[in-house]
Amino acid sequence: MTAVRDTAGRFVTQRLRLRQWRDADRAPFAAMGNDPRVMAWFPALLSRGQSDAAIERQRAAIAATGLGFWAIERLSDNGFIGFTGVQPVTIASPIFGEVEIGWRLARSEWGRGYAEEAARAALHVAFVEHGLASVVAMTVPGNERSWRLMERLGMTRRPDLDFDHPDINPAHPLARHIVYSVDNPEPGD
Repeated sequence: MTAVRDTAGRFVTQRLRLRQWRDADRAPFAAMGNDPRVMAWFPALLSRGQSDAAIERQRAAIAATGLGFWAIERLSDNGFIGFTGVQPVTIASPIFGEVEIGWRLARSEWGRGYAEEAARAALHVAFVEHGLASVVAMTVPGNERSWRLMERLGMTRRPDLDFDHPDINPAHPLARHIVYSVDNPEPGD
């Protein structure tokens, strides 16, 4: 099972539900953004204000286009565990305008296969529901957990698209970003 829509229009996998953000997600999402292990591959932790603003940006994007980073909850208890989804790349880079897949889970949820299960659902939405031709992903070279997941998703390393993130000081060790991509296995006519 990749992903199906439930009667409320949310995406459901074997163990997870991908849905629009709720106000109840604010506190657990802020805790994720303030966890040094979760944010190890980002230049800074997020303040509560930054975290709440990120939720509002995603709510608006999802409402407007159906694309964005959706909140993830476990079906077993409806507990919020993180986010995944697909959205257009808006940073000045070789992948500007492409659609990227992304994910982030609370530390307590790592190692259970949730990130892969949710990301596969996001790819299903990108390719089946939106008919996208391809999807990209980016991370920093040291984030092996992330790029290994990209490889499990069938993504291919694209060194020709690597770049230095324009919002990070070029001297910062997290400035360099590597890119992976995957094509729609059943492109439209």
